[in-house]
Amino acid sequence: MSESELYKELGMLTKDKDKWEENIPYVSTLLTHESVKIQAKALWLLAEMGLEYPMKVQDAVPAIASFCGSTESLLRERAINALGRIGRGNYRLIEQYWTDLFRYASDDESKVRLSFIWASENIATNTPDIYKEHMSVFERLLYDEDDKVRMEAPEIFRVLGKRRPEFVTPFLEQLQRISETDDNRVVRIHCLGAIKATIA
Repeated sequence: MSESELYKELGMLTKDKDKWEENIPYVSTLLTHESVKIQAKALWLLAEMGLEYPMKVQDAVPAIASFCGSTESLLRERAINALGRIGRGNYRLIEQYWTDLFRYASDDESKVRLSFIWASENIATNTPDIYKEHMSVFERLLYDEDDKVRMEAPEIFRVLGKRRPEFVTPFLEQLQRISETDDNRVVRIHCLGAIKATIA
């Protein structure tokens, strides 16, 4: 099967959730495919499968995590996102990799930093307490040079503000200031959303 045919097949499988569970072993084998495009697609699909069936992707987690160190930023991005989705389904499965994720908060590639925030939001949805001592990492991302990162950074404060408002309370003044001064409208709106979630 050619790369384009395989990519198309994975695209069809993505839409057919009824076939996810039985295809997890097959998709996992594609992590060793020679094509970065196929590896990236497999990582993305395993992320979604892992949210639905975390225990079924358990055996693939070490291979997924190994891509976090890839020189290909797309593979780092997808692997971090996958650990986040799987970790939302079952934190224990990715616990040994969790601390290491924080180094991607300062990755050279903005899309990787963005994936780090997404992964953190996913994990914090069901396992918020582990973020108590790490809020300063997200505080720095509120001032990221990349607009998309700054747009997403307040969302982790919103997720945690709903679940553990005491984690976010020390940052309310900053969030308020950014909501009034940032050049980006979405950043301002998301900061207000984080404030509302925290004080609700």
